[in-house]
Amino acid sequence: MEEKGKGNERWNGAIVNLTEMASNLESLQKLLLKKAVFVDEETFTKASLSSEQARTIKVLEQRVETLERELDAAITAAARARSEKRQAEAAQKAAELHAEEVTRELENTTKVFELHMEELRAKQEEISKRDKEVKVLEAIIKTLGGKESHSRNG
Repeated sequence: MEEKGKGNERWNGAIVNLTEMASNLESLQKLLLKKAVFVDEETFTKASLSSEQARTIKVLEQRVETLERELDAAITAAARARSEKRQAEAAQKAAELHAEEVTRELENTTKVFELHMEELRAKQEEISKRDKEVKVLEAIIKTLGGKESHSRNG
């Protein structure tokens, strides 16, 4: 019994839908009769051509807008690339200046080192010379000391 009730509800819903569709179709038909314009073949052809040209113009306008956006993006990218290039050039220049500064500092350090080495060599030579003098004096003292002990003993 319940299934019959559900079936009837469905049929009633379908009939309501069909009635609404018929009403909508009738309204559409009345609207078309009021608004429809009947023209001869030549006018229709011109209107079709005009409509086709309007569609073509619309497509071309959209293409122009797309190309303008792409151009703007390319200009922005080029500006960004130029900016990055300037930054890279500035960084390279700073690195070159730093390298020059480090090179000058290294050269100065080398000169100072060379001066110190010359001083050390001179001092080493002086020490070596005095060492020889000490050895000569020691030999003289030994010789003199040996003669004194011979003259005391003899």
